[in-house]
Amino acid sequence: MSGTQNYINHVALVLDASSSMSHLSRKVVEVADQQIAYLARRSKELDQETRVTVYVFADKVECVIYDKDVLRMPSLKQLYRAGGMTALLAAALKSQRELAQTAQLYGDHSFLTFVLTDGQENASHRCPDAPAGTSRELVEAVAEMIRTQEDNWTLAVLVPDQMGKREAMNCGFPKENVAIWDATSTQGLEEAGQVIREATEKFMVGRTQGIRGSRAVFSTGAETVNKDTIKAAGLTPVNSSEYQLIPVSRDAAIRDWVVESGHTYRTGCAFYQLTKPEKIQARKQIAVLEKKTDRVYTGPQARALLGLPDVETRVKPDHNDEFTIFVQSTSVNRKLVSHTRVLLMG
Repeated sequence: MSGTQNYINHVALVLDASSSMSHLSRKVVEVADQQIAYLARRSKELDQETRVTVYVFADKVECVIYDKDVLRMPSLKQLYRAGGMTALLAAALKSQRELAQTAQLYGDHSFLTFVLTDGQENASHRCPDAPAGTSRELVEAVAEMIRTQEDNWTLAVLVPDQMGKREAMNCGFPKENVAIWDATSTQGLEEAGQVIREATEKFMVGRTQGIRGSRAVFSTGAETVNKDTIKAAGLTPVNSSEYQLIPVSRDAAIRDWVVESGHTYRTGCAFYQLTKPEKIQARKQIAVLEKKTDRVYTGPQARALLGLPDVETRVKPDHNDEFTIFVQSTSVNRKLVSHTRVLLMG
């Protein structure tokens, strides 16, 4: 593909408008409008064209805005009204089926859909927008649709509880594309908006690195790293003469251990192994180590690969058989954990 072709993002919000959302309806509009304002800003900053589609669903599924330039979006105030049941499966099927009819000529197109619901599916089997069939057949239809989507499609859902998460995974949603939100309060909806924003940021930054879709859109952790994502992000290994890996045999402060191991300590040259969930600041570098070969990848793309936005964010170490994450230490007394390693750069 020629380098001059532009990135075109098709972002869809599929919003539950069943009766149980009534108490949150003003907040739904506010959060959706904030998301659209954020998309408009980031589209300009990253020079990506973004087109927005909005569906609302209750007893039936309605497209209220279709593939509209994010810079020209109206408020959802007049378009969102709550009342009725929850045709969740019908909404997933109809939104993806209709979006698939969008032209993808001349440009690097990518589709990102967020479904937000506060309850269980209970109306699709009699919804005019769903194919005829039993609830079981509808679940299978959604699973089949997700399984056969191209690599430039990302479908994510926010559900109210563990049961909702299990149901979404039964429908074929990838585990890391399902998030739980607190559907009982406006505060919970505010936080859901934040989760969607962070996931969108990760998606848009990933686009600049050549990543076209994600099966771990809500994840900021090690399970987003594999050979394919490394290749897609354009990461190349650091020359092996430019770094050393030092085993850590007891708990110790990072500078003390580096010096004790016979090396010079310069602030910023040592990276510690991520062993527990923690907040990572925007300016900190990340390195990814391939366990089998001890190859190291670093640079801004390594942050993008883990889905780290350019703000402080929380990262989980998550189990990954092939890769280990290292984080740059900017302090001299960062505690190292026994049986890990220190990565010394330069």
